[in-house]
Amino acid sequence: MSARIATVSRDTQETQIKVSVNLDGKGQLKCATGVPFLDHMLDQIARHGLIDLDIHAVGDVHIDDHHTVEDIGITLGQAFARAIGDKRGIYRYGHAYVPLDEALSRVVVDFSGRPGLFMDVEFTRSAVGTLDTQLFQEFFQGFVNHAGVTLHIDNLKGFNAHHQAETIFKAFGRALRMAIAEDPRMAGQMPSTKGCL
Repeated sequence: MSARIATVSRDTQETQIKVSVNLDGKGQLKCATGVPFLDHMLDQIARHGLIDLDIHAVGDVHIDDHHTVEDIGITLGQAFARAIGDKRGIYRYGHAYVPLDEALSRVVVDFSGRPGLFMDVEFTRSAVGTLDTQLFQEFFQGFVNHAGVTLHIDNLKGFNAHHQAETIFKAFGRALRMAIAEDPRMAGQMPSTKGCL
């Protein structure tokens, strides 16, 4: 496969965001979003997905974190779509179960070309650190809409909201890693009977 890298910038009146991805990286993160707990979660995606991420954001966090979190999801999704190319030769599907103490989450992803988020998570607190837990759905919705993936996220167990979130993001990283990996038996082939994704 050729290098699967991309850089995308998104500038609005609410946020200025730049995201660079290397889908065949070493799990390295350079990150400054102004939302500390989100930085921690982005590190899980990079580390467990073996994806290099460089994410810098300036947003209206003096209002709240909503625009910044959502727009990072959008921009990350755009960067993935650009880096993945036409998807020939990839596994396409990925899944992972990840525990952290009492918490357990399952994430399943399909690089289908059809955006869809199905998220069944009941966080036990309304915030982790200063981050509103409702914004995790906004992040993933932005990602799937612009990466063109189907994403199922289920938190199966957990009473510590930090653990719930961390298992979700770790599982997301590992599911991505599986889905975007090169399948030696599919070399040059489209992983779909349609002939395109």
